[in-house]
Amino acid sequence: MTVMEQRGAYRPSPPPAWQPRTDPAPLLPDTAPYRVLGTEAAGKADPDLLRRLHAHLVRGRRYNAQATALTKQGRLAVYPSSTGQEACEVAAALVLEDRDWLFPSYRDTLAVVARGVDPVEALTLLRGDWHTGYDPYAHRVAPLSTPLATQLPHAVGLAHAARLKGDDVVALAMVGDGGTSEGDFHEALNFAAVWQSPVVFLVQNNGFAISVPLDQQTAAPSLAHKAVGYGMPGRLVDGNDAAAVHEVLADAVRRAREGGGPTLVEAVTYRMEAHTNADDDKRYRADSEVETWRAHDPIALLERELTERGLIDEDGIRHAREEAEELAADLRARMNQDAVLDPMDLFAHVYAEPTPQLREQQAMLQAELAAEQDGGDR
Repeated sequence: MTVMEQRGAYRPSPPPAWQPRTDPAPLLPDTAPYRVLGTEAAGKADPDLLRRLHAHLVRGRRYNAQATALTKQGRLAVYPSSTGQEACEVAAALVLEDRDWLFPSYRDTLAVVARGVDPVEALTLLRGDWHTGYDPYAHRVAPLSTPLATQLPHAVGLAHAARLKGDDVVALAMVGDGGTSEGDFHEALNFAAVWQSPVVFLVQNNGFAISVPLDQQTAAPSLAHKAVGYGMPGRLVDGNDAAAVHEVLADAVRRAREGGGPTLVEAVTYRMEAHTNADDDKRYRADSEVETWRAHDPIALLERELTERGLIDEDGIRHAREEAEELAADLRARMNQDAVLDPMDLFAHVYAEPTPQLREQQAMLQAELAAEQDGGDR
């Protein structure tokens, strides 16, 4: 006991009353994934939007099948199929305005195509022919990101910069469930919430990070619940319900544009095919599990809704499939043409102003190519 305590002069003050900085209740996601198709909410959905979503889903399914076939023909080095996840891919692309930015992961080639990028250019990176394959500024689509979750901080940075400049721009960043285990995911969400950046995070929870199931990655009730820890709303949606995904993302984009800050959306979906053409998914999941999810196919769900409401007939469905076949035929024909490659492209688009080291390397390669040419001419 101190001297002050002995004299009775020491009176420890009680701690100040603690109050949460933010009421967590409005941030919590629904207890079950939000759905539209097959519910009363479907009657309020815009028929033109539903038909547009359907056309893109059918094209997307055929695009995935054709790209997968190209890997077997040696025309693509690798292809991470999004078959079964088309509703997430299409909704993410269609929900954005022209001025907005899309930040895709390596599996989101379909979203890139739905955003308006040429299908061949969207596959060029996976073909191994170019750094990106398309001009990111032309369609406001960032390069396909192969490292997990590294595109998320980039999306936050762009959205924050746009807000500082007063530009009316929203960034939508896509990531898989495996990407939520990366440090970039934490950093991006933390900064986005602190800065109240106009960015939407779409997590496509397709069940597996390659071969690792979700329950071996996190003990959280859902990935959407992670939003609460950062101080942003979390939304849980049926990722195979194209109308529901579009509605939830539209709400999140609108909120971000109006200054409400970021939102984390978890779309519960399923990867119907292997992780890539180099993966054997039969080693970590049963065929019965895949078949169960086939009954919840995003195209079948939407076609059933459209048919029951009289919004599409057999001719309409056939027309969508014919357009998809035209897309596949054009993609197949152009991808079967050998690319004309220039070795000097290795040094293009690396720096705005080439460094001395880069110029030196370029000169060395030019000399080697010239010597090779001279030897061939003799």
